[in-house]
Amino acid sequence: MNVMRVKSEDKHNKTELFENTPVGKALLTMAIPTIVSQLITMIYNLADTFFIGMSNDPYKVAAASVVGVLFFMLNSLANLFGVGGGSLLSRLLGEKREDEARRVGAFSIYGSLLVAAVYSLVCLAFTEPLARLLGASDNTVGYASSYLFWVVIIGGIPSTLALTMSHLLRSAGYSREAGIGLAIGGVSNIILDPLFMFVILAPGNEVTGAAIATLVSNVITLLFYIAVYLTIGKKTVLTFSPRKAHISRELILSIFSIGLPSAITALLANLTSIIKNNLTADYGDIELAAYGIVMKADMLPLNIGMGLCQGMMPLVAYNYAAKNYKRMKSFIRTAQLAGMLSAAFFILVYQFSAPAIIRLFIKDELTVEYGKSFLRIACLATPFMISNFQKIYCLQAMGKGKESLLLGLFRQGVFAIPILIIMNRFVGLYGVVAAQLISDFLTFIIATVIYRRVCNIIEKNEICN
Repeated sequence: MNVMRVKSEDKHNKTELFENTPVGKALLTMAIPTIVSQLITMIYNLADTFFIGMSNDPYKVAAASVVGVLFFMLNSLANLFGVGGGSLLSRLLGEKREDEARRVGAFSIYGSLLVAAVYSLVCLAFTEPLARLLGASDNTVGYASSYLFWVVIIGGIPSTLALTMSHLLRSAGYSREAGIGLAIGGVSNIILDPLFMFVILAPGNEVTGAAIATLVSNVITLLFYIAVYLTIGKKTVLTFSPRKAHISRELILSIFSIGLPSAITALLANLTSIIKNNLTADYGDIELAAYGIVMKADMLPLNIGMGLCQGMMPLVAYNYAAKNYKRMKSFIRTAQLAGMLSAAFFILVYQFSAPAIIRLFIKDELTVEYGKSFLRIACLATPFMISNFQKIYCLQAMGKGKESLLLGLFRQGVFAIPILIIMNRFVGLYGVVAAQLISDFLTFIIATVIYRRVCNIIEKNEICN
């Protein structure tokens, strides 16, 4: 009797959060744990660069930056089932179709396990060619291959599974648990980095030590999520049961209609990063190291924006499915305002504190000189980037896969990559850095048009402004 009462109370609390809690409070409840976990995750990503930078060896910094692209490719795989399955799960809960939501969650977990295994095997087969494709030189390829082995080949499955499970937990209303898991992984990595780099492994193995620390941290995160699933299994639709992983063709198509555009967008973003690395590497390893640090530092405002998006998405999806369009619109407005305020704040900070920020990662003066100029240019793209992501996440929450895919294709394929090539050809190194600002501004214009068009189609329901 007590178990049934706890189960009923927990479901009531989650329903209350989605349906009746004041908009600002509900968004904070979902977004703050996500933002905090995103920031801690960012810190542990920065920790690798920070501790490797303590060697004052730009080649090692450049190697970690280069292979980081393949590590972030795991986010694409997690998006396929985490964002696609999570969006559908929230909408099914909004429609009170709990058994189907349970099956979608289980299918998403086993699907992500399979694709992560395939990806790790591909990286194993083509380790050095992939490293060189990403911009590794003779000076950096050894370090890059070692980093790739530990964080992707060995660590690909735990990392992808943990990210997918965090999306699913958030979609079911367990944003706090999702955030704690990522935070535990981040804190673990910060602690383990210096341990493996400077205590356990011999000098000269700093890149390998950072990679092993990242692997162990992702395993710790995965174990935490497994424990959470087992703890809340009787109170929620989330389950590991293989028997529940069998779903209808219609639900599979619904997952991929959102997950595939999200994964493709993330893949294109990684392809853009590969091209950036290759173009920057042509100017030298010092320049590549500086830009790698800038991309890490620029993750701070972006991760806050992404945390807002991820916290907002389940609330938008649930209320869209429940046809509570007025409440859904309020969530979107509030998230947009918060995103723009944070973007403005970070632009000011980065413009005035760029040299100090770069010196946090490396003391080499030439790298600092390049880095401070790069950062002041790169941060100007932040408001457009956050706005674009918010529109994409809103469309995904509403199940508008084609529109979200179109925006992703425009942002990376139509704008980012061609602009990178053109700016490199006619402007040079600083043109490569400024390309992101131009492409995100152009995407902002297209995103606004597409988003408004979707809103106009469903105007009678007053979904959008």
